[in-house]
Amino acid sequence: MEKIAVIGAGLIGSAWATVFARAGHSVVLYDVNPEVMASALDAINDDLAKLYVAGLITEQPETVLQRITTAPTLEQAVRGAGLVQENVRETVEAKKEIFAELDRLAAPDTILASSTSGIPASTFTADLKGRARCLVGHPINPPSLVPLVELVPAPWTDQSTMERARALYEGARQVPIMVQREIQGFIVNRLQGALLSEAFRLVEDGYVNSADVDKAVKDGLGLRWAFMGPFETIDLNAPGGIRDYCGRYGPLYLDIAKQAEPRVWNDALLDKLEQERLQELPASERPVRKRWRDQRLMDLVVHKRNAARKEQ
Repeated sequence: MEKIAVIGAGLIGSAWATVFARAGHSVVLYDVNPEVMASALDAINDDLAKLYVAGLITEQPETVLQRITTAPTLEQAVRGAGLVQENVRETVEAKKEIFAELDRLAAPDTILASSTSGIPASTFTADLKGRARCLVGHPINPPSLVPLVELVPAPWTDQSTMERARALYEGARQVPIMVQREIQGFIVNRLQGALLSEAFRLVEDGYVNSADVDKAVKDGLGLRWAFMGPFETIDLNAPGGIRDYCGRYGPLYLDIAKQAEPRVWNDALLDKLEQERLQELPASERPVRKRWRDQRLMDLVVHKRNAARKEQ
C-alpha cells in the first residue's frame, strides 16, 4: 500500500486521511499550524468511531488511526509518498505556492492532486517542471462518506498519471469519474449549479417557496438520483429508451431552457431565502442538523453497499 501525504488538515484534509487510512494506506498529515493537526487527529478519531458503529469500517478505530501520523515539515510529509492530496486555501495564489513546493520536494513519480472545488489545475501548474504528474482530485464533502471524486487533468497531465490516480482512489473505495478535459467548476458543481439556478428562479418569480423546492428534490428527484443518474433515469422513463424519451419531452425542455436567462442572486432574494430557511431551521440548530445529515449519509452508504452485494 502506497504512502499518502495529506497536505492541509482542515475538514477535507481530515476526511481524506480517514479515507486512505481505512483502506490500509499509511497516511502522513501536514499543516502549517500544529494546533490544526492536533485537532484533526481528534476529529478523525471521532469520525472513525462513527464509521465503526455504522458498519462502514470493520477494523477498530484505534487500529485505523495508528496508520495516520503527522509530520513537522512539508518535506518530511511528502517523502516516499505515492500520492499527495493537497487541501490548502481555495485561491490560485495559494495553490501556485504549495504546488511549487510539492513539485520541488516530492519524488518525480509522486502524483500531485488538488482537492480544489473549482480552480483548474492549469492555472497553478503551468510553470512546474513536473506538471505532467499534476491533476485535480476534487471530492464531494465529506469524502469519508460521499465516495465520488472528480479527476480533472490539466492540458499537460500525462494519461498514465490519470490512470494511476484512478487506481489509487478506486483502491480506497472511492468512485472516480474521469473528466476528459478542463472546464470551470468541473462536473458536479456545474450540475448542481444548473439545479440551483432554476431553484432560485422559481422562488424569486413566486412559483414556489424554498421548502417545497427542497421537497421536490429530496422526496422526488433525489430518490431516484440516489442510485441512478439522469441519463439512466430518462432511459427507463420511456418505453423506447432514451431516444424515445427525448422525442417525447425534448421540445418541452428546449422551451424551458430558452426561458432560463442567467440571473444574479440579489439581496432581496437572499433575504427571502434566509428567512424561509430560518423558519425551517433556526441557526442554533444547524450543528445538530449537520450531524443528522452525516448519519443519514452513513445509513445510505450502508444500504447501497448491502444492495450491491445482493445484486452480485
